Amino acid sequence: MAADISAELVKELREKTGAGMMDCKRALQETGGDMDKAVDFLREKGLASVAKRAGRAANQGLIDAYIHFNNTVGVLVEVNCETDFVANTDEFRQLVKDVALHIASPAAPRFLSREAIPEDVLEYHRHLYEAQAKELGKPDDVVPRIVEGKMKTFYEESVLLDQRFVKDDSRTIQQLLDETGAKVGEKVAVRRFVRYKLGEEEG
Repeated sequence: MAADISAELVKELREKTGAGMMDCKRALQETGGDMDKAVDFLREKGLASVAKRAGRAANQGLIDAYIHFNNTVGVLVEVNCETDFVANTDEFRQLVKDVALHIASPAAPRFLSREAIPEDVLEYHRHLYEAQAKELGKPDDVVPRIVEGKMKTFYEESVLLDQRFVKDDSRTIQQLLDETGAKVGEKVAVRRFVRYKLGEEEG
C-alpha cells in the first residue's frame, strides 16, 4: 500500500491540513490513500496533542471586528493563544477572521460555550422538551433520551463552539480551534464575543 502513495498526494494532504510531510505520508498509508480518511486521521492525531495543551494559559491573541457588507450586522471577537509570535501568524489571523465571519452569519450564536449558558435557560429548555415529549404520549422511560437529544440540538444551534463552521460544515468551531492549535502548537480558544444586529433587542 505504501508504494501507492504518490508525492503529489502527500503534498495535497499537507496543503489541506498544514501537517508535516512524514505525518501526511503516514496518514495516507494508514488509510489506504483515502484523502478524507487521512484528513480525519491527522485531525484525531492533532486533537490528542491539543488535549495536552488544554490546561495551559492562553493570554495572547487578537481582537478582530467584522461588519457585514450592508452594515446591519457587526461582530467583535477575542481569540487567544499562548504567544504573540503565534498571534501574528497568517494562520492565526485567518482563524480569527473566520470566527468573526461565522458569528456574523445567520448561525448567530447566543452563547460561547455550554458552560456559559445560564442555569435558568437550561432548565427552561429541559422542561419545555420534557413537556413536549409527554404531550406526544412518549413513555416515561424514553422521555429523558428525547430531552437529551433535543438539548444536543439546542447546543448545536445556539452555542458557538458546538456550531458547524459556516465555511465548512464538516467541522465545528471547536474542531476548527483545535486544528489550528495542533498546527501552531499552542492552546487556541475564543474568549468572548459580541454580535449586534440592527434593530435587535438586547438579551
